[in-house]
Amino acid sequence: MILILFGCTPAAFKQDPCAALHPPAGMVCIPGAKFIRGSNLPSKDEDTGKMVTDEAPEEVVEVSTIFMDIYEVTFSDFQKCIAAGKCRAAHPNYTGYSNPRMPMLGVNWFDSRDYCAFVGKRLPTEAEWEHAARGDAGEIFPWGNEPATCARAIIQENGKKGCGPGTTVDVGSRPAYRYGLYDMAGNSWEWVNDWYSPGYAKCGDDCRGKDPKGPCKGADVCPGFPEKIVKGGSWWWDAEYARSSNRRPHFPANKPFHHFGFRCAASAER
Repeated sequence: MILILFGCTPAAFKQDPCAALHPPAGMVCIPGAKFIRGSNLPSKDEDTGKMVTDEAPEEVVEVSTIFMDIYEVTFSDFQKCIAAGKCRAAHPNYTGYSNPRMPMLGVNWFDSRDYCAFVGKRLPTEAEWEHAARGDAGEIFPWGNEPATCARAIIQENGKKGCGPGTTVDVGSRPAYRYGLYDMAGNSWEWVNDWYSPGYAKCGDDCRGKDPKGPCKGADVCPGFPEKIVKGGSWWWDAEYARSSNRRPHFPANKPFHHFGFRCAASAER
């Protein structure tokens, strides 16, 4: 017997991979998918001002379903890890950046890794972070393709750093982006797990396929790749750097010192 279901299409049978999952408190589910990662257009290096092509080639990769923190880790969040003796006593080097709900700044990559482990999570891979920001179609920003403005993100606009106050602001001060995430553009740069390569082609197969983890597959030591990656731009930089494909390299020990932050992720195992 042949059963015909009128009005149904293959899309009607596609299951939402997040439907049966229950994210931990403070996290959302990001459904696994193939998505467009990177960009073939040159971008300006944040530190040197030179044009680089480290986001190329633009290509399709796939990530599994994960959970991700709704907000950047806050100053008050991080103090709990310090108090427990599981995190180093890192701190911003400026005054006015340590309100409880502001993003934690001044952490190095090791600090961010240690905090995520303290709360039973991990740092997201660059591909996971970028998919959460761009969606399946590889849009330019977490809200779509419209320009970054102070209405959408805490960036530098018209010479006003932090959209006026001159500092970061409390997390969640701008509308939520796709998947219910906040501040994936602006406010604070965010460390991800991957080692940096000056272009995905140099990274090779470790940056392709399903669940790429970057050079050396994310191993603790990666000869020839001394820097990690931060994503998302910040209150100090303009709209160009808030693009979701933008990649900023820096040494994991955060020397020379920069005011970077982070958020955590977790694998969504059934």
